[in-house]
Order: sequence, then structure tokens, then C-alpha cells
Amino acid sequence: MLHLRENLFLPLLRAATHFPTSAVSRPSASAASSSSSSLHLSRLLLSTAAAAAAARSAATATPFSVEDYLAAACGLTGAQALKASKKISHLKSASNPDAVLALLSGVGLSRTDFAVVVASHPLFLCARAHNIARRIASLRDRVGLSDPQICSLLLAGGARGLRTCDIASRLEFWIPFLGSLEMLLKILKSNNAIVTADIEKVIKPNVALFQECGLTVRDIVKMAHLSRMLTTNPKRVETSVQRADALGVPRSSNLFKYMLAITCCISEDKATARMRFWSSTLSCSRDDIRDIVCKNPAILGYSEENIRSKIEFLTSTLGCSKEKICAAVCKKPNILGFSDENLRRKINFMTTEVGLELEYIVERPLLLTYSLEKRIVPRHSVTKILQTLRNKDARDFQKPGAKNGNVPINSNLGSLIYSPF
Repeated sequence: MLHLRENLFLPLLRAATHFPTSAVSRPSASAASSSSSSLHLSRLLLSTAAAAAAARSAATATPFSVEDYLAAACGLTGAQALKASKKISHLKSASNPDAVLALLSGVGLSRTDFAVVVASHPLFLCARAHNIARRIASLRDRVGLSDPQICSLLLAGGARGLRTCDIASRLEFWIPFLGSLEMLLKILKSNNAIVTADIEKVIKPNVALFQECGLTVRDIVKMAHLSRMLTTNPKRVETSVQRADALGVPRSSNLFKYMLAITCCISEDKATARMRFWSSTLSCSRDDIRDIVCKNPAILGYSEENIRSKIEFLTSTLGCSKEKICAAVCKKPNILGFSDENLRRKINFMTTEVGLELEYIVERPLLLTYSLEKRIVPRHSVTKILQTLRNKDARDFQKPGAKNGNVPINSNLGSLIYSPF
């Protein structure tokens, strides 16, 4: 302000006080001129003051920052705000986002809930507030949802659908079909397209096809891959069903739903290439590989690198040839799905605590598929109790091959683990 006074106001005032001398010596003749100059000066001073005020206001105003708004108004962390701001960088003011947040607050969402909704779908803040208001009203009046239920819907991933369309008609189909809103929310968490996909053109044809395959609503809800298939192009789903049939898995089999999920996720060319790789790696025929895939469809999802590294790990850890490991994999291919650490802990326990030979484990790969904490360790404890009982009454419990009444623990561990209890 001092700078403005010194550079604008003071020179103007000086100019006003230094009129020509002729004007002073002839006042009657210059009265009109003096009045005009004063009026001009007043106008100039007023316009200059207005310009200065505008400049000062512009200088002090803070430009709108999307990132700062997301952190301050929506409760996002710095990292979340930075990531989300890139998707809505076109926002120039807080007016529309404020209106949207007010609607969310109206149904009961807290600032913490804002962060969940906005972090998962930042574009929700760009939706027209009157559209969101109308769609929320539709959920209340048409579907009959309470405000807490609407909150649950938004937090489960329904914000994307609510931004793009009126989802009331979809919910009117899904809630009766699935049996409850909770079942819908379970699917929505893994597939938010469930509330935006076309019911007549996409959902109903896929549901009908699943039912033809013997799949129930429970099967669909239980498997995330199947729920995603509900919103997939029906022609692609039909192709996946045909591929699952071609691999030889009966539709009546419990494994068919897993095979269907795998064939939808992996292209036919990739599946063929992986089966060819399996055949060469395990030295098995294509028919043998087909049988293995039918027993465990998930192996089609294992990468070639994963298979190589797992076979190398088992070969070194179990101390046997690659041929024996491949034979074990053919017997129980799902051992490749366990982590190295998981397998290492099982092998260490069975060799050091139980006393099993490595060769015994290689010949019985099923042992590696059991839970260490839930099955192997508890049943080992049972064998120790049985041995204690035998030692107390050698006459009743002693068997040929036992020394001093002691029966080797590992002699019965395999059968004990295999048996159902």
C-alpha cells in the first residue's frame, strides 16, 4: 500500500497543486477550467483506488488447489490426495464438490467415509449435484433403502454407479435375485460394474447360461471370478463355457465352476501354450496334462516362471531328482500353489519333529497340501499320545518292529494324517 501511495497517489496530488501561474492571476477566466481539472482528478483518484483495491484483492486471494481440497475437505492422506487430484485436475472451484459432499453428509456419511468414497472414485466429486440428489431420492423412494443402507452401498463401491446412472432399477433386480442387500454388497466390493451393467442385455443372459451349467446363486456369489463374469459380454461367457466343456470337466462336477472362472480369465492361446509347457516340463502326454488340469484348473493360472522356480525349489529342498518331483507334481499339481516358505515349514517339521524321510514325503505329495497348524501338528500330537499309551502297556500295544515298546512315530503318521478323524 505504501508503494501505491508513493507511486500513484502522491504524483497525482502534486500535479493538482501546481497549476499554471496564468490561472492564478486570472481567476475569473479560469474558474471553469479549475473545476473541470478537479473533477478529472477526483475521477482519476477514484479509478486508481479501485484498481489498487482490485489488485490487492487478487494478490491476497489463494487459487483453488484440488490436492489441498481433497486433504482438507475429504480427509484424504497426502499420498491419496496427490493420486486422486490427477483424475480431477480440471476442477476450478469447490462449489460443486461442496454440494456433492453435502449430499453425502445428508445420508449420514462422516468425513472418514468421505475419504473412502473419494479415494476409490475421485470423479464422484465432479458429478452434478442435482443428479446425485435425484438418484439418492430414487434409492429411498423406489428401492426402499434407508440412509444407513445407502451409506453401505456407497462405501462398498456404489459411488461409481451412482455417478454414471440411476442404479435403482438394477437394485430392484439384484436384491430379490441374490436374496438380500448384503449379498449384493459382497459382490459390489469386487465388481462395481454389477450396478451399471445392462440387466436385459448382459446380466440376464449370463445368469441363464450359468443356470444351464448347473451353477446356483450361491456358487456365483461365493466366487469372485464368477461374479465378474456376470457383467462380461455374454458371447465371451458362452465361449468360456465351451472351452471348459472341451477340457473335459463335467458340468456336474464341483470343479466346473473353477474351470469356467479360469477359462474366462485366460485366453485360449495362452491356455494352450501353458499346457504345452506343462507337457514338456513334466514329460507328460497332452492327455495326462488335460487330466491334471481337470483335477486342478487353477494351475492354468500359474506362470511358466512360477512353475520352473517351484520345481527347482522342491528338487533342492527334498533332495531328489527332477523326475521324481515332476512325478509328485503330476500326482498333486496344487502343491505348486503353495509359497516356498509354506512348503519349507511343512518339510522341516515332518523331517525334524516327526522323523519322516524325504523320500517318504516325495512319494506322498498329498502331505504337503495339508495345513501345518490345523492338521499336521495336531495329528502328530495324537501319535505322541498314542505312543505314550503303548509304552505304558507294551503287552497290549507293542507291534513287530517296535524297540523296547516304542513304535516309530512316523510309522503311523501318514495314515493318521490321511484319515478324516
